[in-house]
Amino acid sequence: MHGLGELEAAVMDVLWHDGGPLKVRQVLERLDTGKKLAYTTVLTVLDNLHRKNWVTREFEGNAYRYQPRVSRAEAAANALREVLIASGDPEAALLHFAQSATEEESAVLRRALRRKASGR
Repeated sequence: MHGLGELEAAVMDVLWHDGGPLKVRQVLERLDTGKKLAYTTVLTVLDNLHRKNWVTREFEGNAYRYQPRVSRAEAAANALREVLIASGDPEAALLHFAQSATEEESAVLRRALRRKASGR
């Protein structure tokens, strides 16, 4: 995901996949990075994600429970917006995408625009 390091993205994947708030140990147990990670490493990553506003946390018992601040789809949409802004010409980038979109992507965009126009 745009703006995240590799381990941060892996931690977010765990949180998005699980859905509910998780403690550090639960995130560590679900992480599959191919490397053995220390509890403190995952704690530091979650702390960084909290500082960056990617996750919220609530203190429960003697530990925090973390959950995503936004859904995966919202995060992807925010990343797309950042890419469009960084392009220097968002209109041209959108037009180019529309011209190169597959039929399925075009259909999804048309449905989304109809929903937006109808206020849903």
